[in-house]
Amino acid sequence: MSTAPAPCSTRRAVEENDLSACFQVRKNVFVGEQQVPEEIEYDAYDADAVHVLAVAADGSALGTGRLLHGSAAAGKTGGAEAVGSLGRLAVTREARGLGVGAALVRAIEDEARTLGLTAVDLHAQTHALGFYERLGYVAYGPEFPDAGMPHRAMRRTL
Repeated sequence: MSTAPAPCSTRRAVEENDLSACFQVRKNVFVGEQQVPEEIEYDAYDADAVHVLAVAADGSALGTGRLLHGSAAAGKTGGAEAVGSLGRLAVTREARGLGVGAALVRAIEDEARTLGLTAVDLHAQTHALGFYERLGYVAYGPEFPDAGMPHRAMRRTL
């Protein structure tokens, strides 16, 4: 595995333009490519979630992800308050295979640590299980459908 840094930087999306970039990446990937209905892509959790953005040297958006925590995450993590829920991880088609996804996962884990969380859960599309396993996540529980695609729950202790 290459140890070269990803061709991007990551940051917590706080400013309106960063948040807009996050939502645009999600729209392109989930709604455009994967045909997820737009009305289920954006939800009430977006308002309080921690959003992370990956950008290229020129400032263009390469990917995004979000972290739910506290009561927002509890419904997805089996009720454990100290476990965050990583979701909506999306990398633009042009940036795939460059380490952007891994950089986003690590940035979200850093945000989870900052919040005092002890683990991160996620619901992975089954085709992405290997990606998350390489980052230290372990699958648990049965396969289940989400937005019409098969998923598995995974967890990594921080």
